[in-house]
Amino acid sequence: MKITRSFNTILCVLQIGIGVTAVLGGFGLASDPSGAGMEIPLALLENSIFANYLIPGLVLLIVIGVGNVLGGIATLIRHRHFGKIAIFSGSFLVVYILVEIGIVGLLNLSQPLYIILGIAEIVLGLKLPGAIKHDTKELVESTAF
Repeated sequence: MKITRSFNTILCVLQIGIGVTAVLGGFGLASDPSGAGMEIPLALLENSIFANYLIPGLVLLIVIGVGNVLGGIATLIRHRHFGKIAIFSGSFLVVYILVEIGIVGLLNLSQPLYIILGIAEIVLGLKLPGAIKHDTKELVESTAF
């Protein structure tokens, strides 16, 4: 029980930290889609589907930022789906950063750091009681003839 409580605390702090930094970064990109305010050259998007940083900024702000803050709150209050939320949030963060690296390249150490943090979020989500085991049991019971 003490280990689970430690996992919950670590996960909650991780989610809130990721969420706050993503909200700040996403707001910076969405409010100035040219990237100039954050000193990110628009030229990095030349070979991408994006004309500016508005869409990536909104995804960062809403899905990763707000999603992780809400996930942290769910973990804090021990909502019954908080493990699943962590798995989803961590997975989306890893995919977002990998797509970012694919589009603009590896720019700094924060990109691999956030991949590691996303993986940690997934692992912690999987370690929590009932994260996926309960759903697997329900699936088997619902498909039994």
